[in-house]
Amino acid sequence: MTTLQTTRASDVLPEEEVAALAPILDEIGRLKEERNAIVAAHNYMTPDIFHLAADIRGDSLALAQLALETEADVIVLAGVHFMAETAKIINPEKTVLIPDLGAGCSLADGITGADVRGLRERHPGVPVVSYVNTSAEVKAESDITCTSGNAVAVVESLGVERVIFTPDQYLGRWVATQTDVDIIVWEGSCIVHERFTGREITDYRAAFGDIQVIAHPECPPDVLAEADYVGSTHGMINWVITRQPERVMMITECSMADNVARQTPQTEYVRPCNLCPYMKQITLVGIRDSLATLTHRVEIHPEVAERARVAVMRMLEVGRQD
Repeated sequence: MTTLQTTRASDVLPEEEVAALAPILDEIGRLKEERNAIVAAHNYMTPDIFHLAADIRGDSLALAQLALETEADVIVLAGVHFMAETAKIINPEKTVLIPDLGAGCSLADGITGADVRGLRERHPGVPVVSYVNTSAEVKAESDITCTSGNAVAVVESLGVERVIFTPDQYLGRWVATQTDVDIIVWEGSCIVHERFTGREITDYRAAFGDIQVIAHPECPPDVLAEADYVGSTHGMINWVITRQPERVMMITECSMADNVARQTPQTEYVRPCNLCPYMKQITLVGIRDSLATLTHRVEIHPEVAERARVAVMRMLEVGRQD
């Protein structure tokens, strides 16, 4: 079992820590005003970024929707590179920055545009649904993108009997259990979610008894089988807020529980603390420096961006389903 941590909302960001962060937060605030910039933070960001530096917050779909609505000239994406690319795809006229070029994604790195073209050759006429956790190049080769929250609805929106689903094999297999559409999956996975096991969940239940377990569908099937609820980042948050369990374990990236705890003080969080090393490349210092120097700018070839935009906008038309 991984290292165990428990916390309540009162344990997150004590006043002393907030006070120590005040100087750099003031710098970030000043630079945002000068640049007409916003910071968009994913749920997997550390609490200092998520709660104190961010202007918009959410999962991949929420960030895409909110980035489309912003009047800011500059968007600093506190997340990983594919998220920054997505923001640029739907906001081609804006400056989009990623504070650290090392903030990649094992899932996105596991498939290329050439791979998608190869899938099309092997399965002629079958449309391609690609998880938003993919590069702009892969999005450009896809018919439509999806998030974990609307993947089933996106697949069914195509009105076909069979689709190719990339790149997450576990999300694709979970979608297959929720629809009659035949799913051809690409064998990709997330290095954070694939580390969880069903046996691990069983052990936690034995240790904590009444614990509620909620899991992201990027986890392996044996984990999902042990969960009380399976859903997207947004769905998991809403489940906790609505159900208000006494004790819960979120089977996803560890920082999300830190951030949700602020909204759910009645709930104790038990965490098998798997952290995403790519997300943790983003820091307050990096955000400040990114705003100060306008680096690192996200640039996408116009032809690739235009084709990718079609796939992303089709996803946004389907909207959120969780």
